[in-house]
Amino acid sequence: MKKFLLAAAIGLLLTGCGATRIGAGTNPSPSPSASGCFGFDVSATDTDHAVTMRVGQKLEVTLHAPNGMKNWAEPRSGDPTVLAPIVHPAATAARGVTLAAFQAMKPGAVDITSNASPACPPGAACPMYLAVYSLKVTITR
Repeated sequence: MKKFLLAAAIGLLLTGCGATRIGAGTNPSPSPSASGCFGFDVSATDTDHAVTMRVGQKLEVTLHAPNGMKNWAEPRSGDPTVLAPIVHPAATAARGVTLAAFQAMKPGAVDITSNASPACPPGAACPMYLAVYSLKVTITR
């Protein structure tokens, strides 16, 4: 019961901070607004596929493990000179949640990628597939 309450509290904290969700789908917003209690300007989840932000802004990525899958691998920037990884202030996430944070360093376009594999019991046959997540980040001045 304590674990459930802790997970619920973390979930409420993350959703209640007022982080602005920018660019869901393929229609990124050209002007993200600053908000969020952890100091993030832009927030993306596993349902987002494109975001737009400005140089100097911070991006939070929150990925939830699909049913029957292991946690997502740490999300990686395709070009750290454009979008650099930074330490996430809420480094400990609820079970099944992967958190990552990035800062826009210069104008450009970069992909953030991650993957997850099936969660199989020891000694059991395991399917050979991989879930892939990709987020297109466009950075403007």
